[in-house]
Amino acid sequence: MGFLSGGPYYDMIGRTGNNVGRRVKGKNVFSMRPSKSNKAPTVAQVNQRLRFELVASWLRRLGGVIDIGFKEYDAQMSARNAAFSYNVLHAITGVTPNYTIDYAKVIFSKGPLDLPNDPQINVATAAKLDYSWAATTGDSNGLATDKFSFVVFNPSKNKFVTLKGGAVRSALAYSLQLPGDFSGDTVEAYFSIVSADGKMVSDSVYIGPFIVL
Repeated sequence: MGFLSGGPYYDMIGRTGNNVGRRVKGKNVFSMRPSKSNKAPTVAQVNQRLRFELVASWLRRLGGVIDIGFKEYDAQMSARNAAFSYNVLHAITGVTPNYTIDYAKVIFSKGPLDLPNDPQINVATAAKLDYSWAATTGDSNGLATDKFSFVVFNPSKNKFVTLKGGAVRSALAYSLQLPGDFSGDTVEAYFSIVSADGKMVSDSVYIGPFIVL
């Protein structure tokens, strides 16, 4: 059921008959519902659905990070749709029906903010990843007050650990606490940066797989 968000001359949100209204980047988008087809899907359509479902299920749990990281990527798309579109094209490997996420190519933030030099992770403490990075030198649009966000994915448990704004650029290090039952598992680790005023973001960075102590 659709509704008007403020009166008869305001936005229509939701579904009314064959019409669907929604808001995208502050604008009301009005479209027709796609008609159902009785034709069996083609092989290409089945493969596309498998790819879509894989990426959608993986990114769905990163919504809060993506809302920041992709908010300025495409003026015509929501942040989550833009992230979905990018990763469907770039972050899938394997052959049908055994598609998998290519962890090294996943991007959950896309922007011009400068990255730090020499980002690394050290694994020396049980259930922790010790991130470190060097100061950005020379001309840079990065500031000491920029905030780091961290994302860690555990494939064997299909779980994420995310932390937004966990450290500032000037700290040069951060120790990320993981669940105790991650010990012994291989995890995929990332980070991204957002300016203190939230107006600029960096690309997200994949640092690599690590075995948690």
